[in-house]
Formats: sequence, structure tokens, C-alpha cells
Amino acid sequence: MFLGTFDTRANDKWQISLPAKIKNALGGDRAVISAGFEKCIYGFTITDWERTSWQELQKPLSTSEGREIRKQMFAKALEIDLDRQGRFVIPDYLRKHAGLTGELIITGGGDHFEIWDKGEYERLSHSSLA
Repeated sequence: MFLGTFDTRANDKWQISLPAKIKNALGGDRAVISAGFEKCIYGFTITDWERTSWQELQKPLSTSEGREIRKQMFAKALEIDLDRQGRFVIPDYLRKHAGLTGELIITGGGDHFEIWDKGEYERLSHSSLA
């Protein structure tokens, strides 16, 4: 299970290192990342991605909801391989989707993790407390 909140930073090539607790929760060196429904990036184990995908694929392609979920989830998804330190490169299209500027927050979401721009995460956190 993905738990916790962690500060990190991307290097000049947009490579980040997953915190040890998040990397350990992956249970391996592969994951799927995709554009989040909010201004963030979602990360899943391969198994959790397949389970979540299967549930979403039950929505008929003939409906606008079925087509939209496919565009959101699959067109922007990418399988990644982590190096020994748990690092990977965030592609430009996902970085732009999430508005990442370099200082990042990685949060556990139970069955997935999320990568946020630190400023956006703090803005949302403060507005939800108001």
C-alpha cells in the first residue's frame, strides 16, 4: 500500500528518485505512470494498473464516458523502469500536464502514488482546510 507524503526534487533532465517507502510498495522496478484526473501524475504497480484498467474498460466505448476515460487513462500512460536508486525520467507531456516546476511532493494514495508540483499541492492543501 502506498502511504505518506514526501518532498523531492527533479534534476535538470527531469529525473526523480522515488522515496524508499514508495519504491518498496511497488514491489519491483517497473510501474505505470499516467496523467492524473487532477493536476498531478498517478503511479501504479503493473498489477494495480491492470486491475484499475479492467474496471474502467467495462464502460462501453460507445458512450462518451467510456471514450473519455480511455483518452485520459491510456493515451497518457507509460510503463517505466526504475534504476537501482528508484529513479526514472518524467516525460515532457506528463510534466506539463501536472505543471511541475522542479520541487515536488510525492504522496501515497493507497493503491497508487501521486506526483505533484509542491506549490500546487500546498495551494490545494491550504484551500481544502479553509
